[in-house]
Amino acid sequence: MGIWIMPEKTSRIAVIDYDSCKPTKCHQECIAFCPINRTGKTKAIEAKPELKNKPVIYEDTCIGCGICVRKCPFKAISIINLPAELEEDAVHRYSVNGFKLFKLPIPKTGQVLGLIGKNGTGKTTAIKILAGEIKPNLGRMDNPPEWDEIIRKFRGSEIQNYLKRISDGKIRVAHKIQYVDLLAKYLKGTVGRLLEKADERGIAHDLARELGLDAIWDRSIKKISGGELQKLLIVAVLSKDADVYIFDEPSSYLDVRERVKVSKLIRREVKENTYYIVVEHDLAVLDYLSDNISILYGEPGVYGIVSAPYGVRNGINYFLNGFLPAENTRIRKEPIRFRAYTPEQKQESPVPYLEWSDLIVQRGSFKLEAHGGRIYKGEVIGIIGPNGIGKTTFVNTIAGKTELRKGYVTVLGNYKISFKPQYVKSEDYKGTVYDVLKTANPQSVKPGSWLYIELVKKLKLDRLFDRQVSELSGGELQKLAVAQTLAKEAEIYLLDEPSAYLDVEERLTVAKTIRRLTETREVAAFIVEHDVVIEDYVSDKLIVILGLPGYEGRASKPLALREGMNMFLKELGVTFRRDPDTGRPRVNKEGSYLDRLQKSKGEYYYE
Repeated sequence: MGIWIMPEKTSRIAVIDYDSCKPTKCHQECIAFCPINRTGKTKAIEAKPELKNKPVIYEDTCIGCGICVRKCPFKAISIINLPAELEEDAVHRYSVNGFKLFKLPIPKTGQVLGLIGKNGTGKTTAIKILAGEIKPNLGRMDNPPEWDEIIRKFRGSEIQNYLKRISDGKIRVAHKIQYVDLLAKYLKGTVGRLLEKADERGIAHDLARELGLDAIWDRSIKKISGGELQKLLIVAVLSKDADVYIFDEPSSYLDVRERVKVSKLIRREVKENTYYIVVEHDLAVLDYLSDNISILYGEPGVYGIVSAPYGVRNGINYFLNGFLPAENTRIRKEPIRFRAYTPEQKQESPVPYLEWSDLIVQRGSFKLEAHGGRIYKGEVIGIIGPNGIGKTTFVNTIAGKTELRKGYVTVLGNYKISFKPQYVKSEDYKGTVYDVLKTANPQSVKPGSWLYIELVKKLKLDRLFDRQVSELSGGELQKLAVAQTLAKEAEIYLLDEPSAYLDVEERLTVAKTIRRLTETREVAAFIVEHDVVIEDYVSDKLIVILGLPGYEGRASKPLALREGMNMFLKELGVTFRRDPDTGRPRVNKEGSYLDRLQKSKGEYYYE
């Protein structure tokens, strides 16, 4: 047995994912191979009957050797050693061997604080504490502190007075939750009745009109779409007379046009002496909305640390660079960089994979007209436009799943198509995550293969191999659907909204994989996407679809990225510029000098 030498001052976190732990399907290797247990003097890990024989790890006796982590066949155990001084910043822990949050975001009156980070690093936990929905236990589950002790803990910090007001019940919070679709199961009544009931400032009807909700004012809440429900909740929250307004992922279910409208609306409603907090994965929306940024980093599902607040531009750039200067901490091995060249400079491949003529597709009362075009080897074509304009109809037509009224779609050779639909349902899959990926491509579950390293491992699907697909969350199911589609051997890939439910890093991982896949394997891809930053990152060309949502769509031919973005953004009345350090697209504030300058030049995309 080796000698384990640990740093003098460390704090250990041992977390068990009890959803993945299956003691009836293993030999409890974590217990059997633990070197502390094998001494026979004490135990660092043991099974608990009250947990159905699942184990508990005692952090005070665990030496952090990592043997149980490696031996667990279900990858259910994580053990992390952190600096001991970080323990003083513990804010909340859910249970023994559960997730632990360190530090809190610091909101400021009259400003919007944006939160960014991987899923599972504590963003929702942090905002629930700031909303007064969770009382922080400072990491003590057995002996949770009272408010007086909690407030003393934060003495001298900017968050102390905020928590004091929360404990005294002197702060009213309006909180737009993350999973808006769940509310439809519990709310009753019409859109108008619900907004009138929520309205405390006399502005609900005006705000609803700005977002187009007046058209469905008398419609039942049970009969509206996810995007309409999202807009309803945003209006309801803004209509409250509150001290704190919290928006958890306000862009979900919304198209680009609606994201811009919602962002403008929230920014306009920012008032002095009021706090605003936004959690968002769309970098362009987060950039536009926020004045300051806090980055949450750590090990998803294990622990999360809240960074110091940064200015919005620097904060997002530090996140993309993967290094936080105030913390002197690297949160990612490699920086994320956007392409410095303009995609239209890319030499077009002479090998076309698929072509389509001018098309007409009729689906009930909706009609889509599309200009003809081709997609070439090594090319990614993005498809962008409002909801209900025909983007999904177009990709279904390319995939051969929709009947044409006029025109043709032809695959120019013996090429295969791999297709991810817009809506993914767990019942469409059978077996475990491992089974689905292995069926798609055995290389995707083979450690060391390109697909395993670049796709499965980076999306952390390897940790879910033994999970039944029916047990997955919305984000996990989305990652599986994207991975399955990209893992298949094909020449043409169609992905309809691949970034839905994914966090920023997962979105960029998917975008990077699509680019590498098309370039190294010389395949082609169509990508439907509402996140402008991701569409910019991944696309060589754009198909822009405009018209009257729900009634008529008109799709352009494949345009150079700059030309396509200019066409679309001009329709929205929004201008973008390039960040000089990272190359990422940034939204210009409406009416700013750059916004006015670019509009005068007709350059809506970037200078």
